Parts: sequence; C-alpha cells; structure tokens
Amino acid sequence: MKKNIRIEVKDEKESAQEFVKAWHQAEKGLAAEQPAERLYFKDLKTLLTVMTPRRMAALKTLHEHGPLSVRALAKELGRDYKNVHKDMQEMEKIGIVVRDEQGLLLVPWSSIVAELELAA
Repeated sequence: MKKNIRIEVKDEKESAQEFVKAWHQAEKGLAAEQPAERLYFKDLKTLLTVMTPRRMAALKTLHEHGPLSVRALAKELGRDYKNVHKDMQEMEKIGIVVRDEQGLLLVPWSSIVAELELAA
C-alpha cells in the first residue's frame, strides 16, 4: 500500500476550517472525504526554507536505501555529518522522517505530494 503525505501552503484560518469540517463529519459518523496525511506551511517561503533541495535529496536517498544512520546517510550523500544531522532533526520535527526500532532514520512515505495555488 502506498502511503502519501500531502504538503500544502495554507494559513492558520484555512487549516483550522478544514479541521473543524472534519470534526463535524466525524461527529455525524461520516467518513472523512479524503483521509490523508497532511503538512501545512503558512507560506511558500517557509515551505521552501524547510524543504530544501539537499533535504529532498536526503529523503530520496533514505527512501531508496531504507533505514540508515545519520553517519551512513551523510556518507551516501557525500555531505558533512553535522549538516545532515541538523537537516534530519528538522525533518523529524515535522514528521517527514521517523526513526525505526533501532534508531535509524527512514521515510515512511511512498510519495510527497505538494500543491501550490497560484492565486487566492
């Protein structure tokens, strides 16, 4: 089964409205319209600050190789351990990367779907 996460740019009001809508549906016993894991950023600048090309490369490497230590990931990427460690800490904070039972990093997603609106 594919497990996807959807990344979107939404302000606090929009994301709160979505939560309230889902809550009301659950109270009525209705299934969610589209059950999905989601991650919201307040604006495009924040999204691009967090989801950098180097971090995306690390995610792809983790997805391809499976669980790795920070040191093994840094070696695979040809990057400095300290910088990879910092990047993976940030990715863990937002739930894009998790650790397995042995403490190794892994990406629990088959794909990351980003949606950006061009107009409000």
